[in-house]
Amino acid sequence: MRNLLHAAKLLLLDLASTIVFLAAYVVSNNLSLSVALGMALGMAQISLQFARKKPIEIMEWLSLFLIVASGTAALITRDPRFVMFKPSMIYMIVGVVMLRPGWINRYLPPLANAVVPDIAIIVGFLWAGLMFASAAVNMFVALNYSVTTWAWFMPVFGIVSKIVLLLIGFGMMRAIGRRRYAAMSESEREKLTAAA
Repeated sequence: MRNLLHAAKLLLLDLASTIVFLAAYVVSNNLSLSVALGMALGMAQISLQFARKKPIEIMEWLSLFLIVASGTAALITRDPRFVMFKPSMIYMIVGVVMLRPGWINRYLPPLANAVVPDIAIIVGFLWAGLMFASAAVNMFVALNYSVTTWAWFMPVFGIVSKIVLLLIGFGMMRAIGRRRYAAMSESEREKLTAAA
């Protein structure tokens, strides 16, 4: 669970500049100010990492590139949708990373990794599918609805869809894992529990 929360924190930090842009735009309705604040936060995050001599991950560089590119495009065209597309790009990249079988294993307890590794791979692919679906939904809403509609719909969709998949994946692994564990002999269970 700690690893999952850490991953969520990193994703939230990657989306922070978009969130700042969105909040500023909803409050001020000033595109230039909102884009400038979002871009400034993205650059400040990288600068802080650099000043602390901490490694800057690829996703952090990508996030900065996307906010600068989308912010510049939004300023040139006077269209805030360019910034609204950034989450779709991040969802697509995360989805591609999640296509690697077994990525989810580091978030599972050792016993689950030993009993349901095949189910974990399926759940990992379901997460990748959700990321691609989220990218498509974000693009659709950004292209067809107002910034205000996008601002309330995407966070609700994002949170609800991820909670639903988390519960489905957890329930699926737990039910199958319990059934498999119960079908094992006593000596197999003892070995597995000791190893885990």
